[in-house]
Amino acid sequence: MTSAASEWIGRKREASETITDRQIHEFRVTLDGFLGEGEDLPGFHWCLVPEIYPPEDLGRDGHPKLGLFLPDLGLPRRMWAGGRVCYHGGIRAGETVTRQTTVKDIQFKEGRSGTLGFVTLDHDYLFDRELRISEQHNIVYREDPAPGAPALTPPKAEAWTVLKSIEVLPTPTLLFRYSAMTFNGHRIHYDKAYATGVEGYDGLVVHGPLQSTWMQILATRILQRLPKEFSYRGVSPLICGRPAVVEAMESEPGTLALRVRDKDNDVVTMEARAA
Repeated sequence: MTSAASEWIGRKREASETITDRQIHEFRVTLDGFLGEGEDLPGFHWCLVPEIYPPEDLGRDGHPKLGLFLPDLGLPRRMWAGGRVCYHGGIRAGETVTRQTTVKDIQFKEGRSGTLGFVTLDHDYLFDRELRISEQHNIVYREDPAPGAPALTPPKAEAWTVLKSIEVLPTPTLLFRYSAMTFNGHRIHYDKAYATGVEGYDGLVVHGPLQSTWMQILATRILQRLPKEFSYRGVSPLICGRPAVVEAMESEPGTLALRVRDKDNDVVTMEARAA
Protein backbone atom coordinates (compact mmCIF):
# COMPACT_ATOMS: atom_id res chain seq x y z
CA MET A 1 0.00 0.00 0.00
CA THR A 2 1.28 3.47 -0.89
CA SER A 3 1.60 6.14 1.77
CA ALA A 4 -1.00 8.21 -0.11
CA ALA A 5 -3.51 5.35 0.15
CA SER A 6 -2.76 4.72 3.82
CA GLU A 7 -3.68 8.34 4.63
CA TRP A 8 -7.32 7.49 3.90
CA ILE A 9 -7.49 4.82 6.62
CA GLY A 10 -9.43 6.05 9.63
CA ARG A 11 -11.50 8.64 7.76
CA LYS A 12 -15.06 8.85 9.08
CA ARG A 13 -18.43 10.19 8.12
CA GLU A 14 -21.91 10.12 9.62
CA ALA A 15 -25.41 10.60 8.18
CA SER A 16 -28.94 10.29 9.59
CA GLU A 17 -32.53 10.16 8.39
CA THR A 18 -35.98 9.09 9.62
CA ILE A 19 -37.40 5.85 8.20
CA THR A 20 -40.78 6.24 6.52
CA ASP A 21 -43.63 3.84 5.78
CA ARG A 22 -43.14 4.60 2.09
CA GLN A 23 -39.52 3.42 2.11
CA ILE A 24 -40.54 0.12 3.68
CA HIS A 25 -43.45 -0.28 1.24
CA GLU A 26 -41.14 0.37 -1.74
CA PHE A 27 -38.72 -2.25 -0.45
CA ARG A 28 -41.45 -4.87 0.00
CA VAL A 29 -42.94 -4.21 -3.45
CA THR A 30 -39.54 -4.25 -5.18
CA LEU A 31 -38.73 -7.57 -3.47
CA ASP A 32 -42.13 -8.97 -4.52
CA GLY A 33 -41.96 -12.76 -4.54
CA PHE A 34 -39.21 -12.78 -1.92
CA LEU A 35 -40.55 -10.81 1.01
CA GLY A 36 -43.92 -11.51 2.60
CA GLU A 37 -46.02 -9.00 4.51
CA GLY A 38 -44.92 -8.83 8.14
CA GLU A 39 -41.55 -10.51 7.58
CA ASP A 40 -38.30 -8.95 8.76
CA LEU A 41 -36.42 -6.60 6.44
CA PRO A 42 -32.92 -8.04 5.87
CA GLY A 43 -30.96 -5.87 3.46
CA PHE A 44 -33.27 -2.87 3.92
CA HIS A 45 -30.49 -0.91 5.63
CA TRP A 46 -28.83 -0.50 2.19
CA CYS A 47 -31.77 1.71 1.21
CA LEU A 48 -31.07 4.10 4.09
CA VAL A 49 -28.80 7.18 4.40
CA PRO A 50 -27.26 6.85 0.91
CA GLU A 51 -24.43 9.00 -0.39
CA ILE A 52 -25.97 12.08 -2.04
CA TYR A 53 -23.73 14.30 -4.16
CA PRO A 54 -24.50 16.96 -6.82
CA PRO A 55 -23.90 16.10 -10.51
CA GLU A 56 -20.53 17.88 -10.61
CA ASP A 57 -19.23 15.48 -7.94
CA LEU A 58 -20.04 12.33 -9.93
CA GLY A 59 -17.48 10.23 -11.80
CA ARG A 60 -17.76 8.69 -15.26
CA ASP A 61 -19.57 5.67 -13.79
CA GLY A 62 -22.29 7.73 -12.08
CA HIS A 63 -20.94 7.08 -8.59
CA PRO A 64 -19.49 9.89 -6.45
CA LYS A 65 -16.00 10.77 -7.70
CA LEU A 66 -13.10 8.95 -6.14
CA GLY A 67 -11.13 11.19 -3.85
CA LEU A 68 -14.17 12.67 -2.07
CA PHE A 69 -14.69 10.11 0.68
CA LEU A 70 -13.39 6.95 -1.00
CA PRO A 71 -9.74 7.04 -2.11
CA ASP A 72 -8.63 7.24 -5.74
CA LEU A 73 -6.38 4.19 -6.19
CA GLY A 74 -5.72 4.80 -9.89
CA LEU A 75 -8.11 1.98 -10.83
CA PRO A 76 -11.26 3.29 -12.56
CA ARG A 77 -13.73 0.41 -12.17
CA ARG A 78 -15.28 -0.36 -8.79
CA MET A 79 -17.79 -2.91 -7.60
CA TRP A 80 -19.33 -4.25 -4.41
CA ALA A 81 -17.09 -7.23 -3.63
CA GLY A 82 -18.80 -8.60 -0.52
CA GLY A 83 -18.84 -8.18 3.21
CA ARG A 84 -20.31 -9.25 6.52
CA VAL A 85 -23.55 -8.12 8.20
CA CYS A 86 -24.36 -8.73 11.87
CA TYR A 87 -27.94 -8.13 13.01
CA HIS A 88 -28.64 -7.16 16.61
CA GLY A 89 -32.29 -6.24 16.05
CA GLY A 90 -34.94 -5.26 13.50
CA ILE A 91 -36.03 -2.02 11.83
CA ARG A 92 -39.27 -0.05 12.20
CA ALA A 93 -40.81 2.95 10.47
CA GLY A 94 -40.54 6.23 12.37
CA GLU A 95 -37.11 5.48 13.82
CA THR A 96 -34.13 7.73 13.19
CA VAL A 97 -31.25 5.77 11.65
CA THR A 98 -27.66 7.01 11.85
CA ARG A 99 -24.93 5.34 9.80
CA GLN A 100 -21.38 5.81 11.06
CA THR A 101 -18.76 4.85 8.46
CA THR A 102 -15.00 4.39 8.86
CA VAL A 103 -12.39 3.55 6.19
CA LYS A 104 -10.91 0.47 7.85
CA ASP A 105 -8.31 -0.89 5.41
CA ILE A 106 -6.86 -0.63 1.88
CA GLN A 107 -5.03 -3.50 0.17
CA PHE A 108 -3.69 -4.23 -3.33
CA LYS A 109 -3.55 -7.68 -4.96
CA GLU A 110 -2.76 -9.13 -8.37
CA GLY A 111 -5.65 -11.04 -9.93
CA ARG A 112 -6.26 -12.86 -13.20
CA SER A 113 -7.55 -9.61 -14.72
CA GLY A 114 -4.73 -7.40 -13.40
CA THR A 115 -4.19 -5.20 -10.35
CA LEU A 116 -7.02 -5.12 -7.80
CA GLY A 117 -7.52 -2.63 -5.00
CA PHE A 118 -9.68 -3.52 -1.99
CA VAL A 119 -11.17 -0.91 0.32
CA THR A 120 -12.83 -2.09 3.54
CA LEU A 121 -15.43 0.10 5.22
CA ASP A 122 -16.97 -0.43 8.64
CA HIS A 123 -20.58 0.72 9.04
CA ASP A 124 -22.51 0.95 12.30
CA TYR A 125 -26.26 1.52 11.97
CA LEU A 126 -27.87 3.04 15.04
CA PHE A 127 -31.66 3.12 15.26
CA ASP A 128 -32.88 5.68 17.80
CA ARG A 129 -29.28 5.56 19.11
CA GLU A 130 -29.33 1.77 19.54
CA LEU A 131 -26.76 -0.24 17.54
CA ARG A 132 -28.70 -2.88 15.61
CA ILE A 133 -26.59 -3.56 12.50
CA SER A 134 -22.79 -3.84 12.25
CA GLU A 135 -21.37 -4.25 8.76
CA GLN A 136 -18.04 -4.76 7.07
CA HIS A 137 -18.27 -3.66 3.44
CA ASN A 138 -15.64 -4.62 0.85
CA ILE A 139 -15.24 -2.65 -2.39
CA VAL A 140 -13.01 -3.82 -5.24
CA TYR A 141 -11.30 -1.46 -7.68
CA ARG A 142 -9.95 -2.78 -10.96
CA GLU A 143 -8.44 -1.74 -14.28
CA ASP A 144 -10.44 -1.19 -17.45
CA PRO A 145 -10.55 -4.32 -19.62
CA ALA A 146 -7.96 -4.45 -22.40
CA PRO A 147 -9.50 -4.09 -25.89
CA GLY A 148 -10.34 -7.54 -27.26
CA ALA A 149 -9.40 -9.30 -24.04
CA PRO A 150 -11.31 -12.59 -23.66
CA ALA A 151 -13.81 -12.76 -20.81
CA LEU A 152 -12.84 -14.96 -17.86
CA THR A 153 -14.86 -18.18 -17.71
CA PRO A 154 -16.08 -19.00 -14.18
CA PRO A 155 -16.28 -22.66 -13.13
CA LYS A 156 -19.56 -24.56 -13.14
CA ALA A 157 -21.53 -24.68 -9.90
CA GLU A 158 -20.98 -27.63 -7.58
CA ALA A 159 -23.84 -30.04 -6.97
CA TRP A 160 -25.82 -29.13 -3.84
CA THR A 161 -28.42 -30.84 -1.68
CA VAL A 162 -30.73 -27.84 -1.75
CA LEU A 163 -32.83 -27.17 1.33
CA LYS A 164 -34.88 -24.29 -0.13
CA SER A 165 -34.69 -22.16 -3.25
CA ILE A 166 -36.37 -19.16 -4.91
CA GLU A 167 -36.28 -18.49 -8.64
CA VAL A 168 -35.98 -14.95 -10.00
CA LEU A 169 -35.74 -13.28 -13.41
CA PRO A 170 -33.91 -9.93 -13.06
CA THR A 171 -35.49 -7.30 -15.32
CA PRO A 172 -34.45 -3.74 -16.23
CA THR A 173 -37.42 -2.49 -14.19
CA LEU A 174 -36.21 -4.37 -11.11
CA LEU A 175 -32.71 -2.94 -11.52
CA PHE A 176 -34.11 0.57 -11.99
CA ARG A 177 -36.28 0.33 -8.89
CA TYR A 178 -33.45 -1.00 -6.75
CA SER A 179 -31.10 1.73 -8.01
CA ALA A 180 -33.75 4.33 -7.17
CA MET A 181 -34.36 2.96 -3.65
CA THR A 182 -30.64 2.95 -2.84
CA PHE A 183 -29.83 6.17 -4.76
CA ASN A 184 -27.23 4.16 -6.69
CA GLY A 185 -26.19 5.95 -9.87
CA HIS A 186 -23.74 3.29 -11.09
CA ARG A 187 -24.29 3.13 -14.86
CA ILE A 188 -23.60 -0.62 -15.13
CA HIS A 189 -27.12 -1.14 -13.76
CA TYR A 190 -29.07 0.97 -16.33
CA ASP A 191 -26.78 2.12 -19.18
CA LYS A 192 -26.21 -0.94 -21.37
CA ALA A 193 -23.87 0.83 -23.79
CA TYR A 194 -21.64 1.89 -20.89
CA ALA A 195 -21.82 -1.51 -19.16
CA THR A 196 -20.78 -3.40 -22.31
CA GLY A 197 -18.64 -0.85 -24.15
CA VAL A 198 -16.65 0.68 -21.27
CA GLU A 199 -16.64 -1.87 -18.45
CA GLY A 200 -16.77 -4.98 -20.63
CA TYR A 201 -19.83 -6.77 -19.21
CA ASP A 202 -22.23 -8.90 -21.24
CA GLY A 203 -25.18 -6.63 -20.38
CA LEU A 204 -26.70 -4.74 -17.48
CA VAL A 205 -25.32 -6.00 -14.16
CA VAL A 206 -27.54 -7.04 -11.25
CA HIS A 207 -26.54 -5.20 -8.06
CA GLY A 208 -24.38 -7.09 -5.58
CA PRO A 209 -26.39 -5.90 -2.56
CA LEU A 210 -29.62 -6.94 -4.26
CA GLN A 211 -28.31 -10.49 -4.69
CA SER A 212 -27.11 -10.44 -1.09
CA THR A 213 -30.57 -9.28 0.01
CA TRP A 214 -32.18 -12.23 -1.78
CA MET A 215 -29.92 -14.61 0.15
CA GLN A 216 -30.49 -12.81 3.46
CA ILE A 217 -34.26 -13.09 3.03
CA LEU A 218 -34.00 -16.81 2.29
CA ALA A 219 -31.70 -17.33 5.28
CA THR A 220 -34.06 -15.40 7.57
CA ARG A 221 -36.98 -17.52 6.42
CA ILE A 222 -35.14 -20.80 7.06
CA LEU A 223 -33.60 -19.72 10.39
CA GLN A 224 -36.89 -18.06 11.41
CA ARG A 225 -34.91 -15.05 12.60
CA LEU A 226 -32.49 -12.46 11.28
CA PRO A 227 -29.00 -13.96 10.91
CA LYS A 228 -26.67 -13.11 13.74
CA GLU A 229 -23.91 -13.08 11.12
CA PHE A 230 -24.21 -13.11 7.35
CA SER A 231 -21.03 -13.09 5.22
CA TYR A 232 -21.06 -12.97 1.42
CA ARG A 233 -18.86 -12.36 -1.60
CA GLY A 234 -19.34 -11.81 -5.30
CA VAL A 235 -18.03 -14.56 -7.57
CA SER A 236 -19.05 -13.48 -11.09
CA PRO A 237 -21.46 -10.93 -12.61
CA LEU A 238 -25.16 -11.75 -12.83
CA ILE A 239 -26.49 -10.25 -16.05
CA CYS A 240 -29.98 -8.79 -16.31
CA GLY A 241 -32.48 -10.98 -18.18
CA ARG A 242 -30.84 -14.28 -17.27
CA PRO A 243 -32.93 -16.59 -15.03
CA ALA A 244 -31.35 -17.11 -11.63
CA VAL A 245 -32.06 -19.23 -8.58
CA VAL A 246 -31.27 -18.41 -4.96
CA GLU A 247 -30.39 -21.60 -3.10
CA ALA A 248 -29.65 -22.64 0.48
CA MET A 249 -28.32 -25.80 2.05
CA GLU A 250 -27.30 -26.68 5.59
CA SER A 251 -23.50 -26.73 5.75
CA GLU A 252 -23.46 -27.70 9.45
CA PRO A 253 -26.05 -27.61 12.24
CA GLY A 254 -27.32 -24.05 12.61
CA THR A 255 -25.30 -22.74 9.66
CA LEU A 256 -26.47 -22.24 6.09
CA ALA A 257 -24.53 -22.02 2.85
CA LEU A 258 -26.28 -19.89 0.25
CA ARG A 259 -25.67 -18.89 -3.33
CA VAL A 260 -27.15 -17.14 -6.35
CA ARG A 261 -26.78 -19.24 -9.49
CA ASP A 262 -27.16 -18.22 -13.13
CA LYS A 263 -29.41 -21.03 -14.34
CA ASP A 264 -28.55 -20.76 -18.05
CA ASN A 265 -24.80 -20.97 -17.53
CA ASP A 266 -24.90 -22.93 -14.24
CA VAL A 267 -22.37 -20.63 -12.59
CA VAL A 268 -22.44 -19.08 -9.11
CA THR A 269 -22.61 -15.28 -9.11
CA MET A 270 -22.62 -14.72 -5.32
CA GLU A 271 -22.15 -17.01 -2.32
CA ALA A 272 -22.78 -16.60 1.41
CA ARG A 273 -22.90 -18.16 4.86
CA ALA A 274 -25.50 -17.40 7.51
CA ALA A 275 -25.76 -18.41 11.16
